[in-house]
This record gives sequence, C-alpha cells and structure tokens, in this order.
Amino acid sequence: MITVNNRIISEDQVLAEMQYHPAENHREAMMDAAQSLIIAELIRQRARDLGLADEDDHNDVSAEILVEREVNFPTASLAECQQYYEKNPQKFTTSPLVSARHILLAALPENTEERFDAKNLAENIIGQLQQGEDFSALARQFSRCDSAAQGGSLGQLSKGQTVAEFERHVFNLGEGLAPHPIESRYGFHVVMVDQNLPGKLLPFEFVQERIETYLNEKVRRKAIAQYISLLVSEAEISGFQFDVNSSPLMQ
Repeated sequence: MITVNNRIISEDQVLAEMQYHPAENHREAMMDAAQSLIIAELIRQRARDLGLADEDDHNDVSAEILVEREVNFPTASLAECQQYYEKNPQKFTTSPLVSARHILLAALPENTEERFDAKNLAENIIGQLQQGEDFSALARQFSRCDSAAQGGSLGQLSKGQTVAEFERHVFNLGEGLAPHPIESRYGFHVVMVDQNLPGKLLPFEFVQERIETYLNEKVRRKAIAQYISLLVSEAEISGFQFDVNSSPLMQ
C-alpha cells in the first residue's frame, strides 16, 4: 500500500494501471504504474488546494493547467533560435540526392558459396565496364532486380529509400562507376552513380518558426518536470521510493 499525503493508493490500483505501462519485466511495469498514480494524485491534490477541483472530483487534472497557473517560463528569443540553428545545421539540411544505376547479383545471406560466386561475377562485370562495355546491356543480362528492364536505373534516390547497407555506401560515392561491388542482404551490386547532389542548408527564415516551436516545447516540458519534482519533494509519500530523475514522466 502506498500513501500520498495520507491518501491511499492500493495494490489493486497499481495492478490495474500496469496495462498502460508496458515494460521489459513485471517489476519495471509496476514501478512505472505506481509513479504515474502518485503523480496523478499529487496533481489532483494541488488542484483541490487551488480550487480547480472539488474534494470529490476524481477526474484527472492536466499538469499543464497547473503549470500555466503557477509557473512562468520564457519563450525562445530570436537570438536563441539563431544559436540553435547555427549549432545544429544537420537538422535543417535537405536530404542528399543520388541518381544511380545498379546491377544486382542476387545471393542469399546464408549461402556462402552463392555469395562468393556473386561477388566474383560482380568484380568481373566491373572489369568489363571499365573496358567500355555498355552498362544497360549488362544490367539487362545479369541483374536480378526489376530495374534491369530500365537498364538498371534506380532513378533519383533520397535517404531512407533503400536498405541501410546499400545506402551507406552509395551516398558516399563520387560520380561514375564504383570500383568495387557493394554488398547488401540481397547480394552484390555493381553501381554507377550518374549524379550525387549534396544536401543544402535551408535558410534560417524557412525554419525559424519550427525552431521556436521546438525550443518553447522543450522549455515547457522541463517546467512541467520541475513542477512535478517540486510536488514530489514537498509531499509525504510512504510505501514507495520515488526517483524523480529516472521517472519516464520526467522525460
């Protein structure tokens, strides 16, 4: 049994709450459920103290309402938005684009012999291409990808459109024929990059509103966490050791 300022949270309540807190094990789910119930009870109690709820009102009261009532926090300034933009350019850079063709020499991951043969064939095809053979013709002859009908063309690719192990290599290639086969879960690929366009940093004016919204929400979440932490520290809680910093509700 847990008490929060002399109000009881029963074991049955904790067990019922656990369904909303999936976790790796039973104990972790129980701890998360208990913390959630404790916080909800503290919020209800504070809402009653402020006249936002009656003594018999058992409905949940949003922590945000109490924060609006009791906590003042600033909004992000233009300078803070610009600083965030300058420190995190990768967040505001468009995806690079690659126009590529490939020849897939298919091989199952678990078939060592098949993969060995596929790699050898891929290296042989690269040699033929270096001697001037036509890529499209070889793609139609050897590739086991649907793109073979289009001469191996994959069109214009952005990140996230292909499997990770293929993407990792292709986006780091210069234009022209890749000198070595690229291995993926599907086999080995002979790759020709026709165009590699790096991502472009968006102007600050394009992303200013998004940055401001993000920073304000971050401050708001922190304020709510600090407010709940204060409620916990001032409460008399028995039957449970409340670790404010590790609570998922503080994240």
